[in-house]
Amino acid sequence: MKDLLKCQLAILLTLLFFNFGQSQEVAMAIVPRITHIDSEHSIAKGARESGIHNTLSKAIKVAKLEEILDNDGAFTFFAPSDEAFKKFPQEKLKSLIKSENIKELRALLTYHIVAGNFSASKILSALCRGNGVATFTTLQGTKITATIDGVDIVLTDGHGNSAKITKADTNQCNGVIHVIDSVIKPSKVALP
Repeated sequence: MKDLLKCQLAILLTLLFFNFGQSQEVAMAIVPRITHIDSEHSIAKGARESGIHNTLSKAIKVAKLEEILDNDGAFTFFAPSDEAFKKFPQEKLKSLIKSENIKELRALLTYHIVAGNFSASKILSALCRGNGVATFTTLQGTKITATIDGVDIVLTDGHGNSAKITKADTNQCNGVIHVIDSVIKPSKVALP
């Protein structure tokens, strides 16, 4: 019940900010840094040009996911930043980036992508409907769980690892990017 009240309050304050011009500090407390809308860029191009997704952009290219993430559709990409990849085991990352490991790399990356355009407010709404818990099926085929921790939206993988959304709602022509602070891992793929 307490989580449901937190969700409702978060949504209410978010709506107040967007509808009544409240200060950015209020929005920052509810939804991690909201960024711009760029209807000219796809998710792949937005990640390439963000300045904080260099490792991710290289992995997208090696995994041959550029075509998917450049096309129409509606995708939500929980995109690990370069800082998030620094936390990932570096030997495993170097191994994944090799073209002979494309299947494993694709599984890891598609675990960060959900079909549909889920803005932070839609995720908060799902959390409210689920009494503080929402699950999303990834393109990889398994689920990630979203919860709320204070004012943060937290994603948890099948191994219990978590990632916090640090920058929300970078809208692109084919979906939305939410920056996360850790790499999450699908349970069907043997990753450290």
